[in-house]
Amino acid sequence: MDTLLSLANGFSVALEPSKLLFCLIGVFLGTAVGVLPGIGPALTVALLLPVTFKLDPAGSLIMFAGIYYGGMYGGSTTAILLNAPGESASLATALEGSKMAKAGRGGPALATAAIGSFVAGLIATIGLAFLAPWLVELAVKFGPWDYFALMIVAFVTVSATFGDSPLRGLTSLFLGMLLGLVGIDKLTGQARLTFGVPELLNGVEVTTLAVGLFAVGEALYVASKRWREPEEIIPIKGSLWMNKQDWKRSWAPWLRGTAFGFPIGALPAGGAEVPTFLSYSTEKKLCKYPEEFGKGAIEGVAGPEAANNASAAGTLVPLLTLGLPTSATAAIMLAGFQQYGLNPGPLLFAEKPDLVWGLIASLFIANVMLVILNLPLIGLWVRLLAIPQPWLYAGILVFATMGTLAVNPSPVELGMLFGFGYLGYLMRRYDYPVAPMVVGLILGPMAEAQLRRALQISLGDPMILLENPISATLLGIAFIALVAPFVMSGLNKFKAAED
Repeated sequence: MDTLLSLANGFSVALEPSKLLFCLIGVFLGTAVGVLPGIGPALTVALLLPVTFKLDPAGSLIMFAGIYYGGMYGGSTTAILLNAPGESASLATALEGSKMAKAGRGGPALATAAIGSFVAGLIATIGLAFLAPWLVELAVKFGPWDYFALMIVAFVTVSATFGDSPLRGLTSLFLGMLLGLVGIDKLTGQARLTFGVPELLNGVEVTTLAVGLFAVGEALYVASKRWREPEEIIPIKGSLWMNKQDWKRSWAPWLRGTAFGFPIGALPAGGAEVPTFLSYSTEKKLCKYPEEFGKGAIEGVAGPEAANNASAAGTLVPLLTLGLPTSATAAIMLAGFQQYGLNPGPLLFAEKPDLVWGLIASLFIANVMLVILNLPLIGLWVRLLAIPQPWLYAGILVFATMGTLAVNPSPVELGMLFGFGYLGYLMRRYDYPVAPMVVGLILGPMAEAQLRRALQISLGDPMILLENPISATLLGIAFIALVAPFVMSGLNKFKAAED
């Protein structure tokens, strides 16, 4: 009952004209950038962070959430019409969606993706509204040692989730944590790793790192691959709408995709890649027309797209209740919260209930807006694909530079922006994930503070981390998550050698 009352109050905030405008801008931008190959919601939110630092916090966060949801919707358009998934979560959609488009059924593929996203987003947002208060009640009982252990789990799982190699993910995370040490130590008041540069005394700005890695790094990477062959857009033929048979074959995959996406997205080791491929493999096994898989089965689009969008809502559960980002976009959103002096977690629900519940309520509105925008405006989204990449990325570079200088007009800050941009390019070039670096910068200082607090309470005894059952369990999970990929890799090599 309390949840329903809180949600009703949230709708009173979200339905304010200014908040509705922010939501509409967010979903429109999110869909537009989701459609453009290579530009995801994380990059867009990173670009907008410096621009929105003086705006209304609630409105800006609602816009960021709209971009996140919209990006998930828009990613399916690129995957279906270009066979070029904008992000890894759309890979499963591209497998069958592009085949449907080539067979002249691009319209039904886009329709089932949009409606599946709406159904999954709606159910998952209801799950978020009812699960979040329960997790908050649990998190309130956490001590500093439990929070430290939870962050260790987040470090390990985020490093393992992003990229092909856990070691590369951990390297990226370590670099972020190293950057988190820069500035004045809050306990001793001593400057750390500032090298006599006054601008570094306040530490490395998360927005500068995020914009540099995601926007500038991506632009440099695309420029380095300038001479690749242009991608051919598959034209949409026939009806945009689904027939009776398409509806019959889509509704069950939508529900199953949601059942995969939301729980896995809500885990601290969440993400959208695992549930989308689980959904795809499940639909392949359960499909009544198995011969169509690989040739354009509508179930192979409906299920993964539903899983993709459900996981986006699931990702907001650990972000809002525990302050743990489990995706690149969630990491940038966490930076957005901190930009306004807000720290997601159990206290946020008590201190800023209007903001939190307004944000959750706005997700319902965003879902409705998205399904209305996506199908009628499909022609517009397709035209966006024709924008020349040099124009697009030149605009991104200008926007990133102006946004960073607006927040902090300093030559040092500008130098750091392009330094991080070049680092982002090198990381993409050599297949190092960039998201763990942002997570390391944000969560590193928080983990350090919690560890110090725990050691102060225990008078310097580190065994306090293992004496408490919750922290001991979480550290055990972190150890297993750290070791398991290396053990599995070793076993696979051993089997390959035997064969």
